[in-house]
Amino acid sequence: MTEDLGPTLLTERLRLRVPTGADTEFAQSMYSKPEVVRYIGAGEPELSMEEAAARIERYRARFGPLTGVWMVEGREDRVPRGFVLLKPIPFSSGSTAEQEDIEIGWHLHPHAWGSGFAAEAAAALLAHAESQGLQRLVAVTHPDNDASKAVAVRLGMTAAGLTTRYYDTTCELFCLDL
Repeated sequence: MTEDLGPTLLTERLRLRVPTGADTEFAQSMYSKPEVVRYIGAGEPELSMEEAAARIERYRARFGPLTGVWMVEGREDRVPRGFVLLKPIPFSSGSTAEQEDIEIGWHLHPHAWGSGFAAEAAAALLAHAESQGLQRLVAVTHPDNDASKAVAVRLGMTAAGLTTRYYDTTCELFCLDL
């Protein structure tokens, strides 16, 4: 039934798939690390298995034919590397738009940092988005997250400056017309 939630995407080195309950331990390990979460949300580590299980369920609930939060793992070794997302981005309170914006993003475990996996996985999502008829994607990063900003630039996204349009916070915005 897992595969019915959304597509599995393949790259040269990676497999992007729907997360399952079996991924809870990895999610707990990854999102409990302060260096991982310092630029995500409130920056608070999620220490319990219950929080990790709830995260996996939220990720599974986001799946559709186009959008979702994919588990990133090695194509051959199936070792988890992190998660990538393609989903409607929440607007800040008081922000309005004529259409919803679709966000692309990446969260990787520290053991996968510096490997090019974030850009490789995100490029697979870009191709998926384009094949499904999306015309524009946005990415937001914490203003101090230079590594994430570098991934956005590597994907061909254009820096659009600081914005308070999303997540009720100040973010660095990147845009890409497909």
